[in-house]
Amino acid sequence: MTFTVSQPQWSLDSQGPALGLCLLNHLGLIRISGEQGRSFIHGQVTADISSLASDAWCWGAHCDPKGRMLASFRAFSLGDALALMMPRSALEIDLPQLKKYAVFSKAELVDASGDWTLLGVMGSEAKAFVEAKFGPCDSALTALEQGAVIRDKARYILVLPKADAEALVAGSGQPLYDASAWQALEIRDGYPNLAANHANEYIPQMCNLQALDGISFTKGCYMGQETVARTHYRGGNKRALYVLSGTAATKVRLESTLEIAVEGGHRKAGNIIEVVQRDNQVLLTAVLANDTPADALLRLADDLGAELRPLPLPYSLEQA
Repeated sequence: MTFTVSQPQWSLDSQGPALGLCLLNHLGLIRISGEQGRSFIHGQVTADISSLASDAWCWGAHCDPKGRMLASFRAFSLGDALALMMPRSALEIDLPQLKKYAVFSKAELVDASGDWTLLGVMGSEAKAFVEAKFGPCDSALTALEQGAVIRDKARYILVLPKADAEALVAGSGQPLYDASAWQALEIRDGYPNLAANHANEYIPQMCNLQALDGISFTKGCYMGQETVARTHYRGGNKRALYVLSGTAATKVRLESTLEIAVEGGHRKAGNIIEVVQRDNQVLLTAVLANDTPADALLRLADDLGAELRPLPLPYSLEQA
């Protein structure tokens, strides 16, 4: 059976249907196993993997030696292994970099994206739907006999064998939406789903990882730790991740350049991290100067008629 996906028809200003199933094929999984698998990853990434409970998940980032992110991810247990979930394009460049150093540890790293199907469950009826299938899922991570249920606020990510995912979708009586329905919700949450085209450009604080508890400032050394720690303790970070909403007449791409209106004209403002577009409606995350005004007006360099404005972030950068 091949999944048939539908295009979301609701406005980007709304939360969507009471129950929505989404095929998250834009995300992939790295599986880490072996005697030293977790300790190896702990020494490579910003997150405190050694303290990650079996019923929890966390954000994190893998950086190059200069502290620039190669990938951002969610880390969680999957069976007896550790899994890192990230955009597939990022996985393609990040996995080889991790493997370069894994040869010195008793750790095995593989691309497990083909072994699992990722489904998103959203809407006000998501909890009832998921618990009717899998029982109580009150923890951030619920292990299944095969797979896992990740709870993220009122949404769920199901990590299932393909046959189980197919059976669940077929028996649900619900349409299966494409990944953009899910991405729109994660963009509104200010999540840093970094694609490969912006690898090696931003330190984790420029994508708000500190506000999502994706950086431990008490763990030991990891790749790029000196830059990340110096930025935290001495300051100097001039950028942050913003959520922008508005309209554009042309197709908005990750490569599109943002410009901000200033006195006398416009100037380059930053880069797009993730974007969803329905007709002329646009919702995106972008790295901008961290003093960008709340009432700023932005456009696209290749669409001068586009109008984009910041939305409030659902977390505080000052507290972080």
